[in-house]
Amino acid sequence: MTTTQVAPGSATHTEVIPFRAGDGMALNLHHVTSSHPVTRGPVLLVHGAGVRADIFRTAGQPTIVDALLAEGWDVWLENWRASIDLPPNRWNLDQAAVHDHPAAVATVLEHTGADTLRALIHCQGSSSFALSAVAGLLPQVDTIVSNAMSLHPVVPRLSAFKLSRVVPLVALAMDYVDPHWGKTAPTGFLQRRMVDAVRLTHRECGSGACRMVSFVYGAGHPALWSHENLSSGSHTWLADEFGPVPLTFFAQMARSVRAGRIVPTGSVPGLPDDPVAGPPRTDARFALVAGRDNLCFLPESQERTYDHLERHAPGRHSVHVVEGYGHLDVFMGRYAPRDTFPLILQELAR
Repeated sequence: MTTTQVAPGSATHTEVIPFRAGDGMALNLHHVTSSHPVTRGPVLLVHGAGVRADIFRTAGQPTIVDALLAEGWDVWLENWRASIDLPPNRWNLDQAAVHDHPAAVATVLEHTGADTLRALIHCQGSSSFALSAVAGLLPQVDTIVSNAMSLHPVVPRLSAFKLSRVVPLVALAMDYVDPHWGKTAPTGFLQRRMVDAVRLTHRECGSGACRMVSFVYGAGHPALWSHENLSSGSHTWLADEFGPVPLTFFAQMARSVRAGRIVPTGSVPGLPDDPVAGPPRTDARFALVAGRDNLCFLPESQERTYDHLERHAPGRHSVHVVEGYGHLDVFMGRYAPRDTFPLILQELAR
């Protein structure tokens, strides 16, 4: 299937390419092209939890996809099993690391004829992709630019409380939480009461979806971005870009936060019990990016992963804490083309 999307100043064409994960789940890739000639190799973009591949393509403004195309990259966006473009499922990071990302990489290389690719990964797309890489499942990936968190989740104190105390109670009554409830008014009694509670405690924004995003994913007002960094158009667009997230993920994240590192569930063979107990089984160079104001995962998350990687390959990796940015505004901030895109492009090209 092929679609056409008009970006500021240029037209882009998107071919949707289906593929099967290692366990047979139907996933897809978006191959984005434009009038810019392809002069570099493939780069794979991997979204976070409860969003979709197009989270990197903010409506109404230049995007990181536009910037990559202008630099000559062959751009691919992965819809892994956490995508809201796919049927809801009770996924965990192990499944993505073992089944989704290796299959996505193999599909891109098959279609392009390339031997290797580079990756730009975000949030839980980042943690699961990094888990896959250090387990030795992505030998064809030679450069990884990661935003927000990779192998060491460090969260605000309130988030840790919610993960340890609130999530187990919520999991007794429902399988998913959905930030979109803030816009669509859910029918379930408990879901409606959750939205009411968020309305009372998050008064920083008139958007119900924005308030729910902050409640679900962090401890801030708001948690994933600064309102000052977003245009009114992108803020409106975001209201439809978040969907259901299974409590299975939050349970795994709670264990990981307590342990100070990503903890595999053990449900999928192929991953080490402790992914940071020894040297990474990858030759990929990591460039770790964190917004100083991130209230979903604190910048210390990336700094801890950097320290781990540097112990095994001193001088190979890099870490960047970006002032004035948080979690997702690194990609969709109105000034991101000036402030954060050059850093991402530089690290991908190194």
